[in-house]
Amino acid sequence: MKIFEVTKKDEKTDARCGIIKVYGKEYKTPMFMPVGTQATVKGMTPEMVKECGSAIILANTYHLWERPGEDIVYNAGGLHKFMNYDGPILTDSGGFQVFSLAKPKDIKEEGVYFKSTIDGKKLFLSPEKSIEIQEKLGADIIISFDECPYYPATYEYMKNSVERTLRWAKRGKDVHKTDQLLFGVVQGGEYEDLREYSAKELIKLDFPGYTIGGTSVGEPKDVMYKMISDSTKHLPYDKPRYLMGVGDPIDIIEGVIRGIDMFDCVLPTRIARHGNAFTRYGKINLKNAKFKEDYTHLEEDCDCYTCKHYSKAYIRHLLMCNEMLAGTLLSIHNIRFLIKLTEEIRSHIENNTLLEYKEDFISKYRK
Repeated sequence: MKIFEVTKKDEKTDARCGIIKVYGKEYKTPMFMPVGTQATVKGMTPEMVKECGSAIILANTYHLWERPGEDIVYNAGGLHKFMNYDGPILTDSGGFQVFSLAKPKDIKEEGVYFKSTIDGKKLFLSPEKSIEIQEKLGADIIISFDECPYYPATYEYMKNSVERTLRWAKRGKDVHKTDQLLFGVVQGGEYEDLREYSAKELIKLDFPGYTIGGTSVGEPKDVMYKMISDSTKHLPYDKPRYLMGVGDPIDIIEGVIRGIDMFDCVLPTRIARHGNAFTRYGKINLKNAKFKEDYTHLEEDCDCYTCKHYSKAYIRHLLMCNEMLAGTLLSIHNIRFLIKLTEEIRSHIENNTLLEYKEDFISKYRK
């Protein structure tokens, strides 16, 4: 199924502008996708998220499986009705929870054994079960179940993991019966030949899109960037490439330069809850006393709701009083910051000035 079209290729890098088509509607890439783990982008209503310019948003298969359960979401009419979001939704596979919650001894050929984070009971997630859950959740884009290995892993461990993930990909695809768009996941850790092998074997299964997994798990930045390049250069040019769990502004630019079209991360709302905001000159913490009488906006040229209406001094006041509104206002700004970043990136790809933009952005952001 063809769901993606490259509309402009940067002349100096592997960056590209594109259009991804989801159920007849078109969305521009590169794009940043806000994360709503529990069927909500933390502290924000769907209307707030959409006002930030969002298109696709994410929900978490594993955590919604635990609570409230996929049947409750299904009986509500699926995620779109359950959470009142009429834009496209993507669900991950539960593969990252293999990294964050499971132990190597719990990973078997048949699937992965977990201990519930809620009541401690034993849970079992297989490729088939992951697809079943995601089909009931009703997202527009779903992800093949994979293992997200730890870093650093030995070559032998990673090779076995890649082979198993490929078998899981086929098992999941074999039971996938809906018209939801199922993406395959490239793994392989820091090993170039395994990344190549993983990508080429997934292509044989002919997924409509591909995800680069196993990055942002503690590896150095240069290793992460190489992992991305080692994956994208073997993937089809005319299909979307999604880099999971990456939301640092510089990493987004570096990912786009290496051919990535889609990004997601919990970072903008997570740092907001701790009083942090993205700015052109790096992150700032509004709890800092220097903002007590700072009546300027977070960024003077930002078009988000927060920057149009509130000062740093007011947001700091809310933070010091433990008011919930502080996290909401900072989340609005941070999500808009990353979405606006991808809008600017698209503009510079169109004008073949992306490398100049990158140099200028980094020089200010790291001051």
